[in-house]
Amino acid sequence: MKRWFLILMAAVVTVALFVVAPAYAATSYTVQPGDTLSGLARQFGTTVNEIVAANNITNPNFIVVGQVLTIPDGATNPPSGGGGGTTSGGGGGGTTSGGGGTYTVVPGDTLGSIAARHGTTVAAIAQLNGIANVNLIYVGQVLQLPSGSTGGSSGGTSGGGGGTVPPPGGLGGGFEIGGQIAGYGHEDQMNYAGFTWVKVQHKWTAGQSADVVAGAIQEAHNKGFKVLISIPGNPYPSSIDFGAYVEFLRGVAGYGPDAIEVWNEMNIDFEWPAGQISPSSYVNNMLAPAYNAIKSVNTNILVVSGAPAPTGFDNDHNAWADNRYLAGMAAAGAANYADCIGVHHNAGATSPYQATGHPGGSHYSWYYQPTVDLYYNSFGGARKLCITELGYLSGDGYPGLPANFGWAAGTSVAEHAQWLGEAATLANASGRVRLLIVFNFNFTFY
Repeated sequence: MKRWFLILMAAVVTVALFVVAPAYAATSYTVQPGDTLSGLARQFGTTVNEIVAANNITNPNFIVVGQVLTIPDGATNPPSGGGGGTTSGGGGGGTTSGGGGTYTVVPGDTLGSIAARHGTTVAAIAQLNGIANVNLIYVGQVLQLPSGSTGGSSGGTSGGGGGTVPPPGGLGGGFEIGGQIAGYGHEDQMNYAGFTWVKVQHKWTAGQSADVVAGAIQEAHNKGFKVLISIPGNPYPSSIDFGAYVEFLRGVAGYGPDAIEVWNEMNIDFEWPAGQISPSSYVNNMLAPAYNAIKSVNTNILVVSGAPAPTGFDNDHNAWADNRYLAGMAAAGAANYADCIGVHHNAGATSPYQATGHPGGSHYSWYYQPTVDLYYNSFGGARKLCITELGYLSGDGYPGLPANFGWAAGTSVAEHAQWLGEAATLANASGRVRLLIVFNFNFTFY
């Protein structure tokens, strides 16, 4: 069963509670709306790494309004002259000095896009600049370019079959959080909650051009968010053109999303043809070729395996229970073609610390921690998890819940908010979760 929920914006603010505030110091700064570590580093004439070290920050993408930061000794306000700024190049990129030289990062850049533009590789830039996390660069950062780099093209390469595809799981990075959106308009609440990602879902149809998602990717980047594009097909398909789908994802990769989820809920006939549900078919015909296609364009894109529907129903025709489907994915080698494993936990009605008491029953899929344990252990801990839908539901303030959502009738908005915060706390502390997406942020329908 497909589960869609309305997440009240008041609830999402509580997600920020899992961050521990640093100690106060004589030289301090209180974070304001719109602040980023890179912006503060420029403002005070220091570096992101120095602020991170001074405040024991584990995730440089995550600071909270009201948080008090220690500013390292020796930091100053930047000079008022024009020597330190960046200027926009003619192709929309940052400032570049010739002959290898340097490049100044601008909004929307990734190491993958910079490497493609200058005719080099992510690995070469990372090695030259001592970058441990290839997902983490910041606006204003000056990168050394390898000798022999060229101006290149302004976009990613289309790729073919001849490039060397990196092994999966190599894209590092700490825990990050975001929300699935139906549009923008409340970015201040998203920033306050600590969201650095947005998830946008596109229902693919054979014959579409990848440019149908280009605007969503660009808008997310323009607003300062990383973007996960989840790409399933239309409901109740009778067949899937795997080749066309893979080529669509190759095209999407050229527009520089930060992550792509390869289909979702492929263990139920709402998303996959009835009678054809097969984890080996998903891995061999879709996930593996999609991974290779995406990485041939941009190695820096996080490839997320499609999250199965959380269900115990299994008749071998219309649905497979997700535990059986996961075992099949693992046996088919899914971990070889994913940077993280997609998870849906979108019908919570208890605290994520509980494993009993859900009105829906005792099946593990109703509970956060048993679900996380199942997905992580199904792959032997070889890959972290990307929870691409984390959802709770409350009918407070609304006329009533649809009958199919009666299990959420006892959940208050306060509980809703508390449980989101608790889930984020658990995910962050576990070391098992790479990305958590709240489902959802601002939908207005079930």
